[in-house]
Amino acid sequence: MSAVVTYWAEHAWLPHANGPVVEQDVLIAVGPGGRIARVTPDSGPCPPDAVRLAGLLLPGHANAHSHAFHRALRGNVQVGSGTFWTWRDTMYRFAGALDPDSYLDLATAVYAEMALAGITAVGEFHYLHHAPGGVRYDNPNAMGEALVEAAQRAGIRITLLDTCYLSSGFGAEPTRPQLRFTDGDADAWAERISDLKPAEHARIGAAVHSVRAVPAEQLGTVAHWAVMRKAPLHVHLSEQTAENDACLAAHGVTPTRLLGDHGVLGPRTSVVHATHLTDEDVHLLSDTSTIVCMCPTTERDLADGIGPARRLASAGCPITLGSDSHAVIDPFEEARALELDERLRTRTRGHWTANALLRASTEDGHASLGWSEAGRIEAGALADFCVVALDTVRTAGPRPALGAEIAVYAASAADVRHVVVGGRHIVKDGTHQLVPDVPQALAAAIAALQ
Repeated sequence: MSAVVTYWAEHAWLPHANGPVVEQDVLIAVGPGGRIARVTPDSGPCPPDAVRLAGLLLPGHANAHSHAFHRALRGNVQVGSGTFWTWRDTMYRFAGALDPDSYLDLATAVYAEMALAGITAVGEFHYLHHAPGGVRYDNPNAMGEALVEAAQRAGIRITLLDTCYLSSGFGAEPTRPQLRFTDGDADAWAERISDLKPAEHARIGAAVHSVRAVPAEQLGTVAHWAVMRKAPLHVHLSEQTAENDACLAAHGVTPTRLLGDHGVLGPRTSVVHATHLTDEDVHLLSDTSTIVCMCPTTERDLADGIGPARRLASAGCPITLGSDSHAVIDPFEEARALELDERLRTRTRGHWTANALLRASTEDGHASLGWSEAGRIEAGALADFCVVALDTVRTAGPRPALGAEIAVYAASAADVRHVVVGGRHIVKDGTHQLVPDVPQALAAAIAALQ
């Protein structure tokens, strides 16, 4: 952006010395580079040269854990019963149908759906690297570059978490569907990922798929790549008890301890799910200041269990949120599920404040993806924000001063009216400005894979 653009928010959730508060009549000036130049609460009526945003303005949400192609599974994997492992078989069938062009179409539609939900940045946990059977594309990063392009087309930011995935289990060769995922070894993975280039809207991070998918002696290669580039590093951790049992049988330690012993944990690392942890695991994650990404709507869809998010947060681990398999794309639902799941388990209320849940979905989520300059409405921050209507059947009634509580406990993705990324108005009055018919784009992209 070259010219200054001014937005006027009827209400806005703003940082304050004693914790965020909802202010009214807030002017937000966006300067060159798409950053916030000034924030002025109690500014009076909307000036004629400002863009009026009725409702509650929040920082844009960060979807800290996404597998874009899983969006094609919605509905298909809710038929009948089954387990995580039978769900995975269905997922492999859809993965096998994708190529760079079809993935571009699908991911563009998925990221546009995220924008409509108020998400301004996504962490894409990307392991679908090669053609079926493991054949390399002429451009070895064609699939990853399609995701970066998709985010640009949808108008949101992306951290491409290029994932090292080498085996089907401890000491086991990849299965045929997994040949698309593997580079052979971690050195070859590092060589390929080093050719990926960041962009204004895109940053490159790394991921270990899981301790079962990367041999222990190669975990350090992935961790070293991330350390040398000061890049985010993400890893699936203890989503299933079967993974814990297999790790104990192979190495005599839990997955958390194995990651710690090989230098994977730390303040730039996010472990995803962390559902089944020992007391020692919790202490190890907190002692290393490791971030924990919870994905409540996927964890309940897959019957994974309820992770110890409250214990981890109390121990000092930052908590972030992701929609993972996209059974639902709704950051408000992820935030409230964190609290409500804990209530079900403990039969007590009030484990997090609404402000803390919003922070997990915004500022802490962005930081975990390497966008520490986003997730806050303040001068110098990236001008990435969304606006929730306060006059829908879900949100009408409470005082606007309770905006955080309204957003977390009442609002849904359907209540998002406006989304701005880098000062650019991506969603206006509930309509995506770059992908005008998102439902049709989703339907067409998914139909092409059937």
